[in-house]
Amino acid sequence: MRSKRSHDQTGGPVLSHARPLPHQAVIPSDLCAAREIEEEILRQAETCGYSPECGFAIRLALEEAVVNAHKHGNKGDPNKKIVISYRVDPHCVVVRVRDDGPGFDPASLPDCTAPDRIDLPCGRGIMLMNAYMDSVTYNEQGNEVQLIKERC
Repeated sequence: MRSKRSHDQTGGPVLSHARPLPHQAVIPSDLCAAREIEEEILRQAETCGYSPECGFAIRLALEEAVVNAHKHGNKGDPNKKIVISYRVDPHCVVVRVRDDGPGFDPASLPDCTAPDRIDLPCGRGIMLMNAYMDSVTYNEQGNEVQLIKERC
């Protein structure tokens, strides 16, 4: 069963949980630096009984969120940081990825599956996150995404 997504007044999703998560890592804006945290989240999910399919969904969405934070939020600047916060329990995995960028309005993104955009290389990461996670929400500034995957 998929959770309902929260939305702000403009129709863009906003964070439904503002409480701090128990684990947090601050890494440089470097895609390799996120691998260790991704692996730890997946190890914890496996220990809690999540299926390989569920693990695949978490990995895919987390990788897309980190790539977006690095590429779009931090503009590839290695001096900027990415903050990954998470909680893994027997019921769900919650991961937040925040960058040092100015943020964006998720409601303003064009449909990457529209015929005039289908050949463009950008825009599929958010579509994949939405497809594989039970909830994808953003903070008000648009520089933090929260991903929730219920155990499967």
